[in-house]
Amino acid sequence: MMAAAVAFAQQTVTVTLKNNLKCELNDVPATVSLKEWPDTKSATVVADGKEIPYQIDDLDKDGNADELCFLTNLKGRETKTVTVTLSDKTQAREWTPRTFAEIVLRNPSVKEKNKHDIYLSSITIDKRTTNPYNVLHHHGVAFESDLIGMRIYMDKRQTIDLYGKFHKGLEIEQTQFYTTKEQKAQGFGDDVLWVGNTFGLGALRGWDGKAPAMLEDVERRTQRIVATGPLRTIVEVEDNGWTIRKGDRPVNATIRYTLYAGHRDFDVDVTFNRNVEEYDFSTGIINVKNSVELTDRKGLRGCWGTDWPAGTKDTINWKRETVGLGIYVPDEYRKHEIPANKDNYAYVIGCKDNRLHYSLTYTSDNEDFGYHSDKEWFGFLKEWKKQKQNPVTIHINQGSL
Repeated sequence: MMAAAVAFAQQTVTVTLKNNLKCELNDVPATVSLKEWPDTKSATVVADGKEIPYQIDDLDKDGNADELCFLTNLKGRETKTVTVTLSDKTQAREWTPRTFAEIVLRNPSVKEKNKHDIYLSSITIDKRTTNPYNVLHHHGVAFESDLIGMRIYMDKRQTIDLYGKFHKGLEIEQTQFYTTKEQKAQGFGDDVLWVGNTFGLGALRGWDGKAPAMLEDVERRTQRIVATGPLRTIVEVEDNGWTIRKGDRPVNATIRYTLYAGHRDFDVDVTFNRNVEEYDFSTGIINVKNSVELTDRKGLRGCWGTDWPAGTKDTINWKRETVGLGIYVPDEYRKHEIPANKDNYAYVIGCKDNRLHYSLTYTSDNEDFGYHSDKEWFGFLKEWKKQKQNPVTIHINQGSL
């Protein structure tokens, strides 16, 4: 392997993408492994005769490039060839950012809620921390695409809370999830979901045989930003020394969230340090107040509902927010669909060896680019599942230049 990683001047890779559906697909992601070219510093990516943005990521933080990604649009049934020329020379490239992520430590000297300025790339806390929820500003890592934004609570819930936008664009760096009155007047979005102890949007939990079980017994909790750039952001939540069942040997779990520009959906990939097929886990979506449910009994579930985003404790500074949520769990990871209760629309799920995968999506009724009824939203969810089940076929051929 090391012999293949010798210095190179340029290397050309041809990527062929085929849309297997009749519908047009926009911002289709494609990745090229840079395992053989870890010294890659820049690239030229050409599609439809034009140079397009790309992103190079060091996913394991060893100082070597691991993956290049790009996005392209495909017409129905279209096959497209994209040429990627890799270089070990640094070239100035400035692409318009379409994703963002931040971990911010609370700064006690800063009074304004959207101006905290101690930025981290990762943080680890151990079980002696009595209130991890309040260690970080906005309570955990926050990340966004130009369509949606989220934060993940750094406590036993690890809930995904939602930020609703009015217009496309990046906002979290400016609002830090605490939008001021002035920013609201300018058209910025805000928190749109009260989550409490529910799943929120797709939190991973244990399963005690009757109900979801939070991640109570964990030695160390870590949140990190793996990658962030113009085209995608990847964040991870790591639970080291998680005792799933009392008396059992603890496990380590890494939950990776991958969000691409132009997308309102993102993937959740969970990896354990050993085979955990003996355990049941759970996930799902919050049962938003007075929500309408969609389920196809085959892994797709959604809801459309309206509630106060800060709970009923504050109905003066907030307006009621309407959201649509969605989750898709592929057959190989789905064990049971649990009937709705007052808190959640839940699934019991399980791993294949040490891995687990599912996908999440949402919309806010505030969006001037989104969905505004349960009928529209459920129609989107059905098409979304079809796209997840019929992904774009990608072939990569190596050449030289």
